[in-house]
Amino acid sequence: MFTGIITHLGEIVSVREVADGRELVVKSDLPLAEIPLGASIAHSGICLTVVASGEGSHAVQASPETLARTTLGSWRAGTRVNLERSLRLGDELGGHLVFGHVDAVGEIVAIEPEGGYRRVEIALPPTLAPMVAVKGSIAVDGISLTVNEAGRDRFAVTIIPHTWAHTTLADRRPGDPVNLEADMLARYVARQLAFARPA
Repeated sequence: MFTGIITHLGEIVSVREVADGRELVVKSDLPLAEIPLGASIAHSGICLTVVASGEGSHAVQASPETLARTTLGSWRAGTRVNLERSLRLGDELGGHLVFGHVDAVGEIVAIEPEGGYRRVEIALPPTLAPMVAVKGSIAVDGISLTVNEAGRDRFAVTIIPHTWAHTTLADRRPGDPVNLEADMLARYVARQLAFARPA
């Protein structure tokens, strides 16, 4: 479980194919001495398990399911990723509750300056649209953001300068894919409504 508050940036050092998946080595300034093997770390919104760690880097593995349903399949050496350690009981919940289970991949449609801020418009698949509401929360590449506009096939968020400077959003351009995770409450409400409809 995470909060969507990015604490560190990492960089992919290497990617190699392993049995039934892919292994990635990530360089960062995470306090790895405090993070045991088997711990969960969100990588641009994807919950991954630490399988090895060394001086300034750690390794994670991704299954075919993760490769197929997230942006991770396109990550290469040099790709920057947002990092967040898992939430511990008693930690401040500064964003919103995030599972680290990506619902869909969206696409950056536009990035427009608005004073010192930036308006980012993102296209999303129809299956996710019912779970995105104005003033609701959504995780974009693991970042907890508030939805300002919501349509049938896209939504928009406003990015403050701090978030722009301390996450990978500054790397994004129109056409780039991003990992999306809907708010967990919206996910369960949508599921209940689906079962409530007449067959």
